Amino acid sequence: MQTGRAIDLKTYLARFLQARPECTLHVGTDSQNVRHFTVYASVIVLRYPNMGAHVLYRREKVPKIEDSFVKLWGETERSVNLACYLRDDCRLKVAQIDLDFNTNPEYFSNRLLQASSGYITAMGFKSAAKPELLMATWAANVLCQI
Repeated sequence: MQTGRAIDLKTYLARFLQARPECTLHVGTDSQNVRHFTVYASVIVLRYPNMGAHVLYRREKVPKIEDSFVKLWGETERSVNLACYLRDDCRLKVAQIDLDFNTNPEYFSNRLLQASSGYITAMGFKSAAKPELLMATWAANVLCQI
């Protein structure tokens, strides 16, 4: 396993999916406030059917975003931008955008769920939220913490 190595994403994905056409693409972003910064991790999960996954990611550190709504909307924007790049520039099909938002109204993230999922649908993608299995946001969450 290699980490932290820059790649030409378009070329890498074309070669990877040519060798493994059974894989599906999932996109997700998570964020965490750490000291004076907000760390965003956006991921592409290349999911093998019933056999695990391969994860590509980008971490981004920005000045700390105190407003939870703004921080979470930033997750949606980053995921949609990445999915659009994959679809429009790489000519790849994105199976799903995973949202690290909860369907349970008791959680703050639920306030953004309808707007985010509507935006994602309007952009031509499928979305999913907790409690569904969300490989991309799970991976993004782990990557925010390293």
